[in-house]
Amino acid sequence: MGLPARGNKVAEKMKNANALENRRLISPTIFKYVLSEMFFSFLICFFFFFFIFFVNQILLMAKEVLTKRVPFEQVALLILFSLPTVIAMSAPFACLVGTLMTVGRLTSDNEILVMLSSGLSYKNIFFPAITVGIVISLLSFFTNDVLLPAGTVQFNRLWRKILVSTPSLELEANSVKRFQDTVIVTGGVTDNVIENLLILDRTDDGERRIIMANSAELKDGGREGLSLNLEDAFIHSSKEFARDDYDYALTGLLQYWVSNEDIIQAVVSISPREMSSRDVRSAIIEKRSDLNQRLNERKVRLASQAFTLENTLRAGQQSDYWNRRLSNSSNFHRDITAINAIAKDRSLTIHVIEIYRKFSVPLGAFCFVFLAVSLGLMAKKSGQTVGFIFGNIIAVLYWSMLFIGQTMGLRIGTPPFWSMWLPNIFFLTIGVILAVIKVRK
Repeated sequence: MGLPARGNKVAEKMKNANALENRRLISPTIFKYVLSEMFFSFLICFFFFFFIFFVNQILLMAKEVLTKRVPFEQVALLILFSLPTVIAMSAPFACLVGTLMTVGRLTSDNEILVMLSSGLSYKNIFFPAITVGIVISLLSFFTNDVLLPAGTVQFNRLWRKILVSTPSLELEANSVKRFQDTVIVTGGVTDNVIENLLILDRTDDGERRIIMANSAELKDGGREGLSLNLEDAFIHSSKEFARDDYDYALTGLLQYWVSNEDIIQAVVSISPREMSSRDVRSAIIEKRSDLNQRLNERKVRLASQAFTLENTLRAGQQSDYWNRRLSNSSNFHRDITAINAIAKDRSLTIHVIEIYRKFSVPLGAFCFVFLAVSLGLMAKKSGQTVGFIFGNIIAVLYWSMLFIGQTMGLRIGTPPFWSMWLPNIFFLTIGVILAVIKVRK
């Protein structure tokens, strides 16, 4: 009589063991199904974000260029060379929203419930999501680190060609334009007439000039650059180190030129964001070397000032140098202030922030995975709609944290690593915690 009972227990244990084994396994069919659904949702969301960034950054520029009668073929090429920027910005957020939409739909349609009832685990959801996150992160990094610099080089080359043929592109209404040694401040612009024009420049002799005019006519000088015909102009010029020695003049008509070389140098400079990570790293090494050299020179000077001040104070009032103690003390504190100012190298900080940004933003697609899956598993109804809404909210929050971190890094000296990586760490931590809680339930 005891054998059948014992046999039932053995069968039950084998059944439980099989169920446990099933929970440990990943179904290839379900993996492919979930993976295809996530990639499909990613593509939809990618085109959504692509369209938003495309309109905001590219079409506005194209409209401005087209109004200056630049050939349409060149405008189309400018847009093409600018696409890597849009792609690099769109991919991580599309991964977040696409994953949320997919998991939300599977949850609201009870497909995940059926999967769990069949003895399969949450691995069949997390593994496809992690795969998508890794693939999108790698593609985003490739776009940001390879395609973006290459597109920038071609963009600058074409933009240089357009500026040579149409230099009037550079002057707009109510704007400040900085060229090599010239700053031009414009008021309202009607056709080619600029109102309330102000020019600050430096002559070949090193004199500073201020030129003001009620109106100026802008003419395209072709290969020569920009020609400004100023009416009723006022000119003030002064020496660099003798501001009391100055000249001024009034003239009814003055022709002022801005060369194409100055225009091109001002426009086509490449920022750290448009460099590859290797180029940014090389620039950081060079800037740090230059910074250390300048700091060492200042520290040697500071040590000399400190030695002179110490000797003056030790000599006492009987010394002939006693009357110079205030001057020496002032020079000493001035050098300390200069060292602190030099140490806060803004250009170096921008490059260091950018090198962290080049890795943190593409890897944001992977960091979003655990949060997106965990939130998607909580959906009850209309999983796709809810996922789309929450995904966009998280995207805006992430971008805001990234912008705030960059601002804090530049203005108050927040460590660049935390400025750029804190949003990823924050969302990854929340996602892992929610995933652990969900799986344990």
